Amino acid sequence: MRERMAAVLAAVVLGATACGGGDDAAASSASDDGGGLTGTLTVFAAASLTDVFTDLGQRLERANPDLTVQFNFAGSSALATQLTQGAPADVFASANGAQMDVVTDAGLADGDPTVFTANVLQIAVPAGNPAGVTGLADLGREELTVAVCAPEVPCGAAAEDVFTAAGVTPRPDTQEEDVRAALTKVELGEVDAALVYATDVVAAGDAVEGIAVPEAEDAVNDYLLCTLAAAPDPEAARAFVDLVLSEEGQQALEAAGFRAP
Repeated sequence: MRERMAAVLAAVVLGATACGGGDDAAASSASDDGGGLTGTLTVFAAASLTDVFTDLGQRLERANPDLTVQFNFAGSSALATQLTQGAPADVFASANGAQMDVVTDAGLADGDPTVFTANVLQIAVPAGNPAGVTGLADLGREELTVAVCAPEVPCGAAAEDVFTAAGVTPRPDTQEEDVRAALTKVELGEVDAALVYATDVVAAGDAVEGIAVPEAEDAVNDYLLCTLAAAPDPEAARAFVDLVLSEEGQQALEAAGFRAP
């Protein structure tokens, strides 16, 4: 792993970036003896990336003991709003192109964003599936309690497309601001079903069961990643992006249930 990380850092030194380069003079956050990255790296990322990005952040920290990686996980729309309102961050990872466009259109991205993975919706039900949910049509049953994401959130926008394509009128009892909040409702048994990402079903382990939604294949979400032009720690930002895009990062995403873009 350290050999792969060394390759990542070497690429940074050579100026290889996924989302455009920054000012080299301002970018230097490495220690004086070239022993690694230092300071604090702040990553704004879609809630569905919580587990895998936390893991990748820890890997970067182990390779750079003087670096601290901190995350702000939330719905992509909330993150984009925070960034356009001036919140400081080094990296932004969005669960769809629309929210990345909000950031790039505001001139906040350092170069062109990169599609780095993809995700698809599944129905999550509590372990044992007590309500007997079998497919998307069941989410229109009035007697069931159902959670979905709010329409401005990427998982909510995808859900609307899926319901429309399937000709199903959902009867949600709650609209959550990010996909992990919808998943938590299922884990706690507060709802009979929720429409979440396949990766969230994987992350929940034995607490939930997943039901495939064939119609969701027409509403696959591409995830985009970029360093930010005003990144307080641009060198560490590029190193994190390079790690995500590396073979190691892509293997971690695949293990978490994401798919190749």
